[in-house]
Amino acid sequence: MERVGVKKRHRKRTNKVISLSASLPDGVCGVFAGSTCVVKCSTDPISDMRESIMEMIREVGACDWNDIEELVYCYIALNSSDVHDVIIDAFLSLSSFLNRL
Repeated sequence: MERVGVKKRHRKRTNKVISLSASLPDGVCGVFAGSTCVVKCSTDPISDMRESIMEMIREVGACDWNDIEELVYCYIALNSSDVHDVIIDAFLSLSSFLNRL
């Protein structure tokens, strides 16, 4: 009997660490204006970003799309362009929750 080998594709996991956040932009004047920025190193940036977004929404009581728009602005302004895709993915993954605001 001949055995047929099956090749499995292995996704290469990287332990790339991404640093998130810096200092609050000057243009922030809504519910997030008094917030403190925290630098975070992450090996799971999308999950950590989602957690950060939810924490910010709970802490300030963000309740409408203007608040969420300001929050997106903060994350984009605080982070380098190489992290913007992570920010977008995190916000999009929370879209069903955010639609209930």
